[in-house]
Amino acid sequence: MESSTKHSPTADKLVGIVTVLYNSDDVLDGFFASLATQSNVRLHLYVIDNGATPSGTEIARELAVRHGIAADFVFNNANVGVARGNNQGIELALRDGCTHVLLANNDTEFASDTISKLVDALVDGERVATPKITYHGTDSLIWFGGGAISPWTALVPHFGMLERDNGQCDGPRHTDYAPTCFMLLEASVLRQVGRMDERYFVYYDDADFVWRMSQQNLRIRYVANSIVEHKVSTSTGGADSPFTVYWTNRNRIYFIRKNFRGLRRLFALTYALSTRLLRVVSMRGPLARRMCAGMWDGFRLPLREARPR
Repeated sequence: MESSTKHSPTADKLVGIVTVLYNSDDVLDGFFASLATQSNVRLHLYVIDNGATPSGTEIARELAVRHGIAADFVFNNANVGVARGNNQGIELALRDGCTHVLLANNDTEFASDTISKLVDALVDGERVATPKITYHGTDSLIWFGGGAISPWTALVPHFGMLERDNGQCDGPRHTDYAPTCFMLLEASVLRQVGRMDERYFVYYDDADFVWRMSQQNLRIRYVANSIVEHKVSTSTGGADSPFTVYWTNRNRIYFIRKNFRGLRRLFALTYALSTRLLRVVSMRGPLARRMCAGMWDGFRLPLREARPR
């Protein structure tokens, strides 16, 4: 299925772009405008709407028609989580024979060659690529310039975060972690690794997916000249919202229990609990309760995938 945009065709590559809507109405204009400018790549968009009303789907459908972007739409009529939404879009992209899948937040904007640069980086056996990501509306303030997953604390630091971009993150390299807010994968990766673990719902689903890739010796190519601007936390209320506090703590505990073993698991759980408890004493009551509830629920989750693959 080919995009009906003005894109120059690439003979054997079709990128299926998966984006999950949730409180996204205000950011869709910029996302679709960016998609409409993409050059030297064939695209098909898969819009998965987790909103309580179909307003996001309606806006996205109108924008797709306006910009001539071929797209499929799924309205879930409930917030089923970003992990499940991504899985729904991935299934559709593979069904349609897409050679690549781009997981992309719709609170992003990017230049006309951003996606083609990621595709072009997948040579000599490379199968996963990620761009440099900056804060939208800033003078090149870095949000992600590569990253890592700590094997002892389960923290996922972003290199260069909140630094002015002076080329310090520009060297060609692989990165041990990348967020799935803009990640390009060859379709074969998804057949090899499987889908996202839907028990995460949101947060740490990308860390889990990247961890599983690393266990199969799949590396992520960091493409510094492919740049995305990210409107960070537009749908979740920010880092200190009750929603974010609950899910990040729940899922960090679950991630440790699921992926770490032995002394590493013991240390990571001890570190997470001790640092969180220290923070609880300085938090307001409702936020402290959400943090404690998240950690408790992280221990209660069964250690299995939501849907066997």
